[in-house]
Amino acid sequence: MSTQSGCDIAAVKTFLLDLQDRICAALEEQDGQASFVEDAWDREEAEGHLALTGGGRTRVIADGGVIEKGGVNFSHVKGERLPASATATRPELAGRSFQALGVSLVIHPHNPYVPTSHANVRMFVAEKEGEEPVWWMGGGFDLTPYYGFEEDVIHWHKTAKNLCEPFGDEVFPKYKKWCDDYFWLKHRNEARGVGGLFFDDLNRWDGELNFDKSFAFMQAVGNGYIDAYVPIVAKRKTLSFSERERKFQCYRRGRYVEFNLVFDRGTIFGLQTGGRTESILMSLPPVVHWDYDWQPEPGSAEEKLYTDFLPHKEWV
Repeated sequence: MSTQSGCDIAAVKTFLLDLQDRICAALEEQDGQASFVEDAWDREEAEGHLALTGGGRTRVIADGGVIEKGGVNFSHVKGERLPASATATRPELAGRSFQALGVSLVIHPHNPYVPTSHANVRMFVAEKEGEEPVWWMGGGFDLTPYYGFEEDVIHWHKTAKNLCEPFGDEVFPKYKKWCDDYFWLKHRNEARGVGGLFFDDLNRWDGELNFDKSFAFMQAVGNGYIDAYVPIVAKRKTLSFSERERKFQCYRRGRYVEFNLVFDRGTIFGLQTGGRTESILMSLPPVVHWDYDWQPEPGSAEEKLYTDFLPHKEWV
């Protein structure tokens, strides 16, 4: 059991396993053809000083009626000390052992009119003998369209705003901006997509440690992903497309790869700790290409993504 400041890892794990089940069921229903294949894994012995022990359920769907490739992963891992990526902003945690548990997902649809989506919710606990554990939560969800529909992006952000409102008026603007800032490709000077929510290092409300409220917010974000994404998939999955749209989708997927390999904290954390590479890199799209100095035609639907959707704005 938890106190307001203590943490209940078992309750978080129960929620995350159920969330993985519900997200997979909702996405399978939309796909109508393929099913998630589960690869359950367990690592009892650590290899190397930073290596992890623990286990998880990697679930991958591929070559479906809607989803070209997708993964919805649960993991609960433990390590003897936090890696550099986790202690860079919190050096006081260096040398602590840790637990990390979460659900992380990426969905790459085949149809270029259906956006790629990403979400995760997670909890870290840093422990040291004789001291209280230090815990925090993080996560969010973000949308990466190739051909933007204003009503879809408004729905996405409205869902995010609605789930934040019970937690305070300042929550949505704060975590919406954090998402905009986080999913920014500095070397391209452009956004990866149209944003959503991003939060990290969450354990305090009104200046006090509060596990119950932090956990409630994590649950709201995890549940909100289904409400935000499924209606968009249902609306766009039957639209017809040509090789032109498909080629642009594969080009823009390159930005997704660049962000995940260069900037993404989860990817860097997983690789630095000797995590399970297949699970970490399941977020990468199956077909992608880079064209040298490609530019969209003026006035085209492709240009509209750059002019009307990628620039940061207040959608709701």
